[in-house]
Amino acid sequence: MRAVVDGADARATASDAARLSRLRRLDLAGLALTLVTLALAIAWAFPLYWGIITSFKHEYEIVRPGLGLWPKDFTLDNYTHVLTQTKIGLWYINSLITSGAVTVIVVIMAACAGYAISQLEFPGRRLFWWMILASFMVPIPSLIVTHFIVLSQLKMINTLAGVVAPQLIAPVTVIIYKQFFDSVPKDFREAAVIDGANDLQLLFRIYLPMNWGVTTALAIITFIGAWNLFLWPFLAISSEDKMNITVGITQVHDNFGIAYGKDLAVAMLAALPVAAVYLIFQRRVTQAIMLSAGIKG
Repeated sequence: MRAVVDGADARATASDAARLSRLRRLDLAGLALTLVTLALAIAWAFPLYWGIITSFKHEYEIVRPGLGLWPKDFTLDNYTHVLTQTKIGLWYINSLITSGAVTVIVVIMAACAGYAISQLEFPGRRLFWWMILASFMVPIPSLIVTHFIVLSQLKMINTLAGVVAPQLIAPVTVIIYKQFFDSVPKDFREAAVIDGANDLQLLFRIYLPMNWGVTTALAIITFIGAWNLFLWPFLAISSEDKMNITVGITQVHDNFGIAYGKDLAVAMLAALPVAAVYLIFQRRVTQAIMLSAGIKG
C-alpha cells in the first residue's frame, strides 16, 4: 500500500514539475511577445514624436546635422506663423464642410441602398448587389483620371462640391448596412407594415434605431477618412481659398523655400481634430475598423 502511495506522489510531483515547466515557457514567450510589441510600438510612435518635437524647434536647429531628440530652445514661432500668417482658419472650415457633407450624404445613401437591397423586391435587385460588390474591388485612386474628366465637363473642378462628389462612392458602407438589415427579425417589419408604416418609416423608425451603433461607427470612420484625404482635393482644387487643411499644408513656406518647422506645425494642427475624434470615440472607431475588416476578409 505504501508503495502505491509513493508511486502516486511521484507521479503528482512529476506532473507538477511538467506544469511549472510549461508555465515558465509560456511566461518567457509572453515576455518575448511583450518586448516585440513594445519595440514595434516605439517604431510606430517615433515619427509622430519627431514631428511634434520638431514643430517646437527653430529652423536652424532643424536643419543642423545630427540627431536631436529634444529641442535646445523651445519656440512657438512656427505655430504663431501658421495661425497668423496663413489661411488655416479657412482651411479648417473647408475641411469641416466637405468632410461633414461626405459623412452625412454617404451614411444616408448607404442606409437607403442597404435597406432597399436587403428588404425590397424589385427587378435587377441582384444585379445591383453584384455591381456594388464589384465596385468594392476597384481601388478609388484608379478612377481619379475619370473623376477629373467628368467633373471638369460638369464645371465642378475647383469647387467644394467637386471635392465631395467622388468621395460619395462608398460601397463598403452599403455592404455593412445590408448585412445588418438582413439580421433584423422579419417580425418587426411585418408588424409595422400591418400598422400602416411605409418603407421610409420602416427604415428611419425601426431599422436604423436598431443599428445606431453601426451608424455612429460608420459616420466617424467616414468623417476621419474624408478629413485625411489629400490626393483628390490636391488635384481638384487650385484656389487657396477653397483648399482643405491637408492641401493647405503645401502652401506653408517662407521666403527661403520650405520651412520644415512651419510645415510640421500645420500638420500637427491638421491632425488635431482627427486625434480628438479618435480619443473621444475610440470604441466606435475600432468597431468600424472591425466591421470593414470583416467585410474585406
